[in-house]
Amino acid sequence: MSEGIISSLLSNEKTLVKEAKQQIKDVYLQDDRPWVVGYSGGKDSTVVVQLVFEALRELPSEKLHKKVYVISSDTLVETPLIIQSINHTLRKIQEKSLEIGLPIETHKVKPVVEQSFWLNIIGKGYPSPNQQFRWCTDRLKIDPANQFITDKVNSFGEVIMVLGVREDESATRANVIRSHSVEGKVLMRHSTLSNAYVYAPIKGFKLDDVWDYLLSSPSPWGDDNFELHRLYQDSSSGECPLVVDKTVKDTAGSCGNSRFGCWVCTVVNEDKALTGFIQSGHDWMKPLLDFRNWLSSIRDDRSRRMKYRMNGQIYYKDIKIEDIDGIPTHIVPKKGSRPKQFIQLKHYTIVKKENLKNYLHENNIDLSAAGDPPILIQYLDEESNTQKLAQLGLGPFTIETRREILERLLQVQKQLQHPDDPNYELIKEEELKAIRKVWYKKGDWEDQLPKIFHSVMGYVLDWEVDDRPLLNKDQLSDLDLLCDEYKVDIKVLKKLLSVEKDYSGFKVRRGLMDEISKVLKQDYLHL
Repeated sequence: MSEGIISSLLSNEKTLVKEAKQQIKDVYLQDDRPWVVGYSGGKDSTVVVQLVFEALRELPSEKLHKKVYVISSDTLVETPLIIQSINHTLRKIQEKSLEIGLPIETHKVKPVVEQSFWLNIIGKGYPSPNQQFRWCTDRLKIDPANQFITDKVNSFGEVIMVLGVREDESATRANVIRSHSVEGKVLMRHSTLSNAYVYAPIKGFKLDDVWDYLLSSPSPWGDDNFELHRLYQDSSSGECPLVVDKTVKDTAGSCGNSRFGCWVCTVVNEDKALTGFIQSGHDWMKPLLDFRNWLSSIRDDRSRRMKYRMNGQIYYKDIKIEDIDGIPTHIVPKKGSRPKQFIQLKHYTIVKKENLKNYLHENNIDLSAAGDPPILIQYLDEESNTQKLAQLGLGPFTIETRREILERLLQVQKQLQHPDDPNYELIKEEELKAIRKVWYKKGDWEDQLPKIFHSVMGYVLDWEVDDRPLLNKDQLSDLDLLCDEYKVDIKVLKKLLSVEKDYSGFKVRRGLMDEISKVLKQDYLHL
């Protein structure tokens, strides 16, 4: 390549950066609305934070009239090396800003404990996320970031979100950016948050522009951009962005192929992030990868899932008949890349839908317990007026599986040898206490969680005394026998007693009858 071409490329890159910084200054100075800059630790968000930092540093101090909040999302299940890097960078940005007088504040946003990954998986029994049921993004990333933005809107009236989105990332991302843009306007209106606007200062940058800038412009707070570049080498994907818009979360792509996602991501078939780190010499993270792979493998194991949903709703998954090699074959259709499940009718008992309740009772089958009853449901499809076969649909993980997940997770935590943090936790104490409360409300009056914790970890946490079981072991045994004698579902009785406990002591117990009604109206009680 000739010197003239190289000179031209460098000149174009410098012009692009110069224009971006000038635009940042102009947008910053035009009003009093504070900025919230999203930082994920990846290349694009690093470019944005660095450009904003440099642009503000070039302004006279008297014009630095409003706050710039740099926020990062900590899902509490971030890849250990990445969250360590993000924490380090946020501290350095804050320290340097204070040193030179920039109005920049750094913040880390986290999900509330009631929405944490482990509370949903181990506490409530949510199946691990996949492409069809990607419940994690809202709870772990979008809601915490949006709560921070909403708080600033309440304080200042309006805010501007500054994001590292680029049209060059994908055709889908380009279409989303264009659909939210107004011709002649720099700011885009946020699609879900009122009084919030979006500013994308590098939306016109190409991938080469991003790396050219990072590798030719030293980090103003002292980070090593070449180290960031090394993180991306041998990786087939980019960063897991800070998502603040529920309408575009799916276009952000999966974080499981990324260097900058959750270590326990099960949305993808193979976690290239952890695998890449392990292959790069961080083999202390192999137990995390093994646990992640095991958690992914049990997701669709019918024996580990309840056969009704959290609200007690029963649903059915139709069995299809396909012609395979000229032979009519019964299959359970699967979504995504998972293989189809073939059904051999000789291994199943076919039960008419109207007889299902009696069959379950006569065979002592508990639809919330471990195991998968080998039954198919026969029912009349009124639309086609034909008889169809179906399997019972799947609900949350069984309590037995939730206990196993917790036990395995604690074993990994105990054995993990984090080189920089000997006290590194995979699950927080507040999560354990919140999970215990969920189990208790669902009828775990034996109070298994403290026992599991002590068995694995070898010490006792300061558990709240108020959470002691309503009944002791002998009383529970007597109650179980009475329920069996009078044909009463003990799970329902436990839920009713828990509802009564929650409302005890209140003079006005508004809502009590509604809660009791919900318990008594669960589908599986009225098959």
